[in-house]
Amino acid sequence: MLLLSTDLQQSTEKLQEMAESVTGVVEEAVPKDVTRQISVFEAYLNQLPEKALGLGIRIFLAFVTLFVGIQVIRLLRRILKKSLERGNADTGVIQFLDSLVKTFLMILLVFMIAVNFGVDAASIVAILGSMGVAISLALQGSLANFAGGVLILLLKPFKVGDYIKENSHGNEGTVTEIRLFYTKLLTIEKHVVVVPNGALANTSLINYTETPIRRLDMSVGISYRADLKHAKEVALQVFRNDSYVVQEEPVWVYVSQLGDSAVELSMYCFVRCEDYVSAKNTLLEKIKLAFDENGVEIPFPQMDVHLVKQGE
Repeated sequence: MLLLSTDLQQSTEKLQEMAESVTGVVEEAVPKDVTRQISVFEAYLNQLPEKALGLGIRIFLAFVTLFVGIQVIRLLRRILKKSLERGNADTGVIQFLDSLVKTFLMILLVFMIAVNFGVDAASIVAILGSMGVAISLALQGSLANFAGGVLILLLKPFKVGDYIKENSHGNEGTVTEIRLFYTKLLTIEKHVVVVPNGALANTSLINYTETPIRRLDMSVGISYRADLKHAKEVALQVFRNDSYVVQEEPVWVYVSQLGDSAVELSMYCFVRCEDYVSAKNTLLEKIKLAFDENGVEIPFPQMDVHLVKQGE
């Protein structure tokens, strides 16, 4: 019995020695860097709930800052508009400055939110500087449109409410908005035409409403058989009796062309700018009715065909 106990104790001691030797081998086989990395990872996992909570709070504050910032921007824009309106500023100037202030304040708001997330302000400025150079090269057309908008507001070739026609593409209409990069025109057909400010600033244009009156040109063909002097007098009488025509300005009716089928009578008068379309439609109708009443024929295209028999 004593012998068995002694053998068991010796076996236990040998097993302990083997376990210590295996532990030593494992410790030698595992690098210290791996052990350190495992310790760092365990520390990160322990801190993860706290970091997640901090990130959630920052995201919540960012949304609050965004909401409050948008409301403040709207308030400042409203104050700016009312101040400019009290100062009798042009509508185009108000629209342009409103767009400029809105863009600047929105960029500033995004900058504040980024700083709230721990982004270094100097780094943001450096990034914005490098991005500005790249963007300026890529968006040369947009910068030209912005510069064109500034020139339009400074030189004032037109303002909101004017009827203009630009000669580069023939777009025309009433100016409804002057924005940072473009100007909106409303055509007679109620179509909205968006014209870049750069194109408007670098091309010739006609501002029809710069003066209170506008010349109205019309053309009507009469028959070669008609009494030319009588036809001219009838047309002049229509102009003298029409309320749209500015009677203080000259009225002309003259022969402009001898066509194949008609004698072309060109005529012009002056009307108020706001009455231009109505006056043109009304006067054309009145001239047609007056010619009919006085026997002045307005011919249609004609062609004389001569038949020649063979052998003649």
